[in-house]
Amino acid sequence: MITGHVKNIKGREITIVSDDDLDMLQIAKLSDGKILSAQVAINDGRHISPDQRKKAWALINDFASYTGYLPQEMEQLMKAEYMIRTGADWFSMADCSMSTAAGFITAMLDWGFANDIPWTLKTWDMIPTDYHLTIQCLRHRKCIICGKPADIDHVTTVGMGNNRNHIDNRGRYFLPLCRIHHTIRHEMGVTSFTDMYHIKPVKLDDKTIRSLKLNTQAQFDEFDERRGTDGTA
Repeated sequence: MITGHVKNIKGREITIVSDDDLDMLQIAKLSDGKILSAQVAINDGRHISPDQRKKAWALINDFASYTGYLPQEMEQLMKAEYMIRTGADWFSMADCSMSTAAGFITAMLDWGFANDIPWTLKTWDMIPTDYHLTIQCLRHRKCIICGKPADIDHVTTVGMGNNRNHIDNRGRYFLPLCRIHHTIRHEMGVTSFTDMYHIKPVKLDDKTIRSLKLNTQAQFDEFDERRGTDGTA
């Protein structure tokens, strides 16, 4: 799958500039000596966007490279995974809806995390840093910025003298950051750091807090009892 943008249209001739350098050896292998055919999709705001298609194929190519499947085989496996997960009908990435494309990309992200697929930095940069991705990065300890192994960063200040193992993490904000980006965050300050990388810290529900071992249910009960007694947590 080659993505790009239309540079010029003159009569029946269309000039397309590829987003990436082309691997002519791979193209020759896939075309098997046949004349190359192409399709130009015009984004009308209702069908899958070129940007969504590019993100989807970046994930598929990463998965294929890691597992040994051909990209076309990986595409079919990922579609089957999405259909099983959502109950959706078979679809084509040529003309599916934007909502289907978004759901497909999310399902592939979840599959990649669950199977510990190593992400290329190029692919990581394409993935939108939304709430779902941030939560998955927290669960799988991957840096939201670079995809490297990460720690859970307490963006909400714990406070001097407080043991973070004995504080109520409900209502607090977190980010998954590797050691390097964690250090940069402290040096820059939260606001400048999140603005530069276009990311947002997230609050976690009780279940996620427990699953990340940030608090136990017994601690929640203790915090609630203490709050009810003296108004503090």
